[in-house]
Amino acid sequence: MNEKVVVEITRQDAVAVVAFKATSISNIEGIAAASKQIIEFIEENHPKKIVFDFERVKFFSSQVLGLLLHTRAKLKEYNGQVVISAIDPRLHKIFRITNLDKIFEFFPHIEGAVKAIIAD
Repeated sequence: MNEKVVVEITRQDAVAVVAFKATSISNIEGIAAASKQIIEFIEENHPKKIVFDFERVKFFSSQVLGLLLHTRAKLKEYNGQVVISAIDPRLHKIFRITNLDKIFEFFPHIEGAVKAIIAD
């Protein structure tokens, strides 16, 4: 059974935080809905920096990589930045295998991610 893909978008200082609330992100329709929610937030708020918080996530499908890349491309339009926090080491391996670890910056905790990109 697929868990519903739920994202919560909040602001911490000048940073938008997108937190995935499910442990498994594999429902294609749910990922598409989350992507739409994120893009709408970007278009309405124009955040310069976004942290994707994967603290609860234990599994995700490859469509999540597409969501991250699409978000990154959207922010690049105005020199924005996307970073990832609290990702499970097994999931981080997917980024290394696909060489996406070269384009995303990773932080062990949300607090460190927010601090680091505010300082940039």
